[in-house]
Amino acid sequence: MSYSQPARVTIYRTRIRWIRVAGLLVVIVAIASVLGRQLPASSSATVAAPIQALRGELRDLRREHRGALGEADGAVPDGTTVFDDGVPGVANLDPGLLGALRRAATDAAPSGVAFVVDSGWRSEAYQQQLLDDAISRYGSELKAARWVATPDTSAHVSGEAVDVGPSDAAAWLSAHGAAYGLCRTYGNEPWHYELRPQAGDHRCPSTYADPTHDPRMQQ
Repeated sequence: MSYSQPARVTIYRTRIRWIRVAGLLVVIVAIASVLGRQLPASSSATVAAPIQALRGELRDLRREHRGALGEADGAVPDGTTVFDDGVPGVANLDPGLLGALRRAATDAAPSGVAFVVDSGWRSEAYQQQLLDDAISRYGSELKAARWVATPDTSAHVSGEAVDVGPSDAAAWLSAHGAAYGLCRTYGNEPWHYELRPQAGDHRCPSTYADPTHDPRMQQ
């Protein structure tokens, strides 16, 4: 198949952007390995810049590959908060998770921290589209699985996961989320949180390095 000049330019720009994303991921993982499993509040400034940059890159890529699937399938407009009941990506979250997020967001607000939902509930069709895009981008299902789950296993499809931004909100949750039962799940995704009701008494469980180490993804 031959490509026109605009198509080659688009492919080149997409590859360059993902090279930048990969570089940012290396920085974040390196910082996280030094700081430990739970980032203290005092380290938020250290990790804010690379996480914020990576979050922006991923948001742009989601927008580029959104296609015909919109809000009804879980795509969220920029600036969506945990209180936006009119957005299906928020409204269709598990009630327990959503309640915990709103309590945490309310308590974080006096410190000037505002929670933004980068991604919440997703339809199976939207999840499959993200997975197909990831397979094309990374070249194999195995590599794509480090970032995107199948519709059958995704906690986003079941409404049990939320990607929280910006970086100061993710850092605030890393330091205080356990008190609300909100825990980071994956070491390579500092924005991905799920509800663990017992975390307040026993602390959050250890994170998986990435989704391929999560037994739930092996179904």
